[in-house]
Amino acid sequence: MINEKENRTDQATASRRTHTVLLVLILIAGLGSAAMLNRWLETNRPAVDSNLEQEKLYVTGNTARRMSLAFNGLIADWYWMRALQYVGRKIIAQGEKFQFSDLASLDLKLLYPLLDAATTLDPQFIPVYEYGGVVLPAINDGDAIKLLKKGIENNPAEWRLYHHLGYIYWQRKDYPTASTVYAQGATLPGAPAWMQAMSARMLEEGGTTDTAREMYMRIYEQSEDGDIRRMAELHLMQLDSADERKAIQAVLKDYLARHGRCASEWKEVSFALRAARVRVDDSGTPLDPADVPYLLVKDRCDVELGPGSPVPSK
Repeated sequence: MINEKENRTDQATASRRTHTVLLVLILIAGLGSAAMLNRWLETNRPAVDSNLEQEKLYVTGNTARRMSLAFNGLIADWYWMRALQYVGRKIIAQGEKFQFSDLASLDLKLLYPLLDAATTLDPQFIPVYEYGGVVLPAINDGDAIKLLKKGIENNPAEWRLYHHLGYIYWQRKDYPTASTVYAQGATLPGAPAWMQAMSARMLEEGGTTDTAREMYMRIYEQSEDGDIRRMAELHLMQLDSADERKAIQAVLKDYLARHGRCASEWKEVSFALRAARVRVDDSGTPLDPADVPYLLVKDRCDVELGPGSPVPSK
């Protein structure tokens, strides 16, 4: 009896060991396949010259999905990292002259294929859809719409994707479609009340500054991606700066009308600027939303953003 129990125990132990060995072998094989795929991708990646010639995606999402066995999520992360590195390299190449408001200047031909590949490998990769929804419109809004519609198809309960899609139609000045998209997203579980309010606002005052300010504020509040929040913040600063410069221009024109000449320095209009509720420093110089002093254009009685200001100029 004792020998029989010991035999059963030995058999169970051997079975567990065999099972563990098989799992380890499967894991090693999977990691090996992922490493081979990564090496193949690196080897077959086309060279890009210093003139940023036309680039092509070297493996599509569907191809990578077939090659990655059960490690789709791992390879999706790889494509996501590649997309971020791709944008980062372009920004570094531009140097100090680059502004986030001018993403089109980066010539990001490969961004959509990279994001599309990542979401083909992992259709529930929500941060990729959100990033594309904010960054891609400056490059190709048609690609941004395709990516977000793909995201909604695979994640129909994600109201944030409707928010980003509505944002793109708002940028296109297609306010009726933007209103419809926001209304659809507003019906989803967990959608905030402002989604329905945004739907109504699209029809009533879609092109106003107040709508733009609320749009970027919502993007800033809802996103967890640092780059997206930074871009939304810059747009908000741009809107605030536009209002400030209008107030400053009104003060400068009033000074011209009363004195027959343009103000030659800010302290001549500092009292009037404070009365107009424009932020000024101790010397009376007005400050932009990034706390950089505005530049007084003396010969035109005008104001411009100061050198080094991160506030987008357009």
